Amino acid sequence: MPEQTAHTLTKAELADALFEQIGLTKRESKQAVDAFFALISERLAAGEEVKLTGFGNFSTRMKAPRPGRNLHTGETVPIAARRVVTFHASQRLKEAVQQAQSSDGGR
Repeated sequence: MPEQTAHTLTKAELADALFEQIGLTKRESKQAVDAFFALISERLAAGEEVKLTGFGNFSTRMKAPRPGRNLHTGETVPIAARRVVTFHASQRLKEAVQQAQSSDGGR
């Protein structure tokens, strides 16, 4: 399998894109990105699902308690029940990723 190069998309890069493509000021762009992520976080913390049309759905679910293992000692330790965030990509996003993979030779 060919090696993939990873790039992390940062909030600063998103703000720069708003500045360049939409014409917001840098300050407005940063505030818009921060407000966007704050709203998503608030809704998920409240137990609501967040649907971004054409991108996907974020939701929370409970994970049951389970036994775990301390890798250093081999000791069994309990892992408590907890709420986790899940993401399910939309069909449109899946198709775009698949199409990009096909056009770049499978990278």
